[in-house]
Amino acid sequence: MPDYGHDLLFGTVLVPAAGHSADAVALARVADRSGLDLVSVPDHPYRPDLLDAWTVLAVIAASTTRVRVFPNVANLPLRPPAMLARTAAGLDLLSDGRVELGLGAGSYWEAIAADGGPRRSPGEALRATREAIEVIRGLWTSDRHVHIDGKHYGLDGAAPGPAPAHPIGIWVGAVGPRMLKLVGETADGWLPSAPHVPPDRLAAGHRIVDESAASAGRAPAAVRRLYNLSPGPGGFPRGAPDAWPEQLAALALEHGTSAFLLPVQQPALIQVFAEEVAPATRELVAAGRGRTADLPDPQNPPPARIRAADATSGDLLSVRPTPDPGVRRSTERLWDESTRPTGPPADPGRRYPHREQEPARNLVAAHDQLRADLDRLGEVVREVLADTRDPGGARSEIQKLSLRQNIWTLGAYCASYCRVTTLHHTREDQDLFPYLRDSDPRLGPVLDRLTEEHHAIQGVIERIDRELVAFAGDESGRDGLRAAMDLLTDTLLSHLAYEESELIEPMARFGTGW
Repeated sequence: MPDYGHDLLFGTVLVPAAGHSADAVALARVADRSGLDLVSVPDHPYRPDLLDAWTVLAVIAASTTRVRVFPNVANLPLRPPAMLARTAAGLDLLSDGRVELGLGAGSYWEAIAADGGPRRSPGEALRATREAIEVIRGLWTSDRHVHIDGKHYGLDGAAPGPAPAHPIGIWVGAVGPRMLKLVGETADGWLPSAPHVPPDRLAAGHRIVDESAASAGRAPAAVRRLYNLSPGPGGFPRGAPDAWPEQLAALALEHGTSAFLLPVQQPALIQVFAEEVAPATRELVAAGRGRTADLPDPQNPPPARIRAADATSGDLLSVRPTPDPGVRRSTERLWDESTRPTGPPADPGRRYPHREQEPARNLVAAHDQLRADLDRLGEVVREVLADTRDPGGARSEIQKLSLRQNIWTLGAYCASYCRVTTLHHTREDQDLFPYLRDSDPRLGPVLDRLTEEHHAIQGVIERIDRELVAFAGDESGRDGLRAAMDLLTDTLLSHLAYEESELIEPMARFGTGW
């Protein structure tokens, strides 16, 4: 697949949780200040645990100065295209041209129908999407009353306008070949998601888009290629953030992907994505566009790279701890963070060859996997609490489970996640910590405190298990389950940040002993 030569864009996918209504806007401000290009929010109008996407986008646009905003993707069955056209154009005018339109044909048809929307077959969804794009474009660009005859959507002499401040892109979330053909024929962008279209399936999708664009008399480069990322176990990109630039650059140069959207709930990760991953990826792509040498296969990335600044600084320690998010959802406190001990200061003259830094990189990567799993567990909790998860609606992480009740599906997933977390902590307690204590006894107070926190976190995990059982028998247990999940989020993120701040340097100095 070719590189279409598009400028690279980097952005976020922010979940506008109703229970934490200020979070998405606060994170959008971080994205804006950090230099990201795009901020998006999912659009699930049938979910009461999420705020309305367009309301959130309007507040984000009013609270930022440079990022472009869009729904990822607008739920067409519950968003009539005439209203989508006028809403997007109005917000584009108010934000000085900072709106794009992600568009989806629809999914979760049971929930859509429960909210009064249609239940469409794949063929009907395809035709409805085609008609919707025609309606939207007609209202944006026509200079006379618009007449469109459609089975699902049409206009009977509708007055056009308002015209947007800039040509809004229509980026379609598509998976199947017929919808991909539609993208090539009429859309401005293809927006797949890594869990549904992993990197090894992108080439086939691009080929359909390119061929259909050419058949419609369009240049394939007229269709921007975007990608919703899904880092973490089994996702993409793989590894820690400093391993991402090679993988993203490979997608840009080999598949033409030019916009990368990161689902994120942590301000620090937004900053890393904007200030480290994005410029490093742009640098690699610029170099790749000026030469013919191949870049790494995104499915088989090389070890985490050393930033250019690190390579010229005499092997300084380049692995950095993930900051504590600093936001607490729960009023409960399992420990006093001010009493946490710190280890001995690092030798300022010490240098760390790249291979010696690998254990520390692996620690951060393991923690990032736990953070990603925690995010997914939180999402599942919110879905179950909102009664929007049906027995067949389990996410990809729990596809192998065959359980019949939402609550037990969640319980099994929690058990799987908690087992990974517990095994991680157990190996630290039984293998790594004794080795580090023997290597430098001055680390003893820190290791003792980390061990205590491991036990406290395990207690919160067991509490979630109890709340799940209680909620399965009595839905009045919603508050208890929500409180337990909030407490787990607070304690685990705080603990991981503390552990990284104290152990990255010793692990680079001594290794793991494994």
